[in-house]
Amino acid sequence: MKDPYHVLGVTKNASQTEIKSAYRKLAKKLHPDANAGNENIAEKFKEVSGAYNIIGDEKLRGKFDRGEIDANGQEKYGFGGAGGPRAGGGFNQAGGGFGGGADDLFSEIFGNFRRGGGQRPQATKGRDKSFAIEVSFKEASLGGTRRLTLGEGGKTLDVKIPAGISDGKQIRLKGQGDAGSAGGPAGDILINIKVKTDAVFVRDGNNILLELPISLSEAVLGAKVQVPTVDGTVNLKVPAGSNTGSTLRLKGKGIGKKEAKDRGDQFVKLKVVLPDEQDEELQEWVSNWSKDHDYDPRSKFGKNS
Repeated sequence: MKDPYHVLGVTKNASQTEIKSAYRKLAKKLHPDANAGNENIAEKFKEVSGAYNIIGDEKLRGKFDRGEIDANGQEKYGFGGAGGPRAGGGFNQAGGGFGGGADDLFSEIFGNFRRGGGQRPQATKGRDKSFAIEVSFKEASLGGTRRLTLGEGGKTLDVKIPAGISDGKQIRLKGQGDAGSAGGPAGDILINIKVKTDAVFVRDGNNILLELPISLSEAVLGAKVQVPTVDGTVNLKVPAGSNTGSTLRLKGKGIGKKEAKDRGDQFVKLKVVLPDEQDEELQEWVSNWSKDHDYDPRSKFGKNS
């Protein structure tokens, strides 16, 4: 056993209150239930408790300071017996248990210590495991199922993607993580969702926004055009005289289950697009037309704008 002052990180001049405080901090940090399966931590915890049993008791601390007992609490030769174990409730090296001061203080901190018999195993939940899944905009909008393959032994799980889940949300699969200890429940699997950015759809709450390019003739004369939705392509009537910025609604084509009454809508914003290449015939026609049909598209800005 190391020097108990060194183990607890206190000086030989430390008060009993300081020693108790140092033990409390270390006991919480090294608590075996918080470090399941870590044998090194368990040994450190055992060492810390043994050190507190010596210098946490004023009488035993005095004996240790005078050289009457060693760091294990055993009386030294010439002090009441040749190497015999000390009387009192200290750390029992042979039995591997705790007694006396550390026992009482440990019970006070954790409430799960059995007197004279050492630490009673406490039911502890198993460790959670984290995974990440990337889903399409459509999957996030309507929901779906993904098969997740775990690392151990190729185990697979079917993960239900809820309709309307958003980027950064987390799905919890209870009881699918590591096994618990001492009869404790298994941990969970935490699945972090990443929603892919879509080329045409933009989410706005439970609604979907889409910008739809239309031709000059479709805008002027009106037309029925095809519009993509997360359910598939649908026909949309573009009214004659539509402008860039005009917005049409497709009811029930937004975020949510297909059959849900509270499903969002899709809003289609029109954008009039001219041909990529200049059309001399169109230019000539517009030039002639504008002579008798001139208008100010910026009149709402006001004369002083």
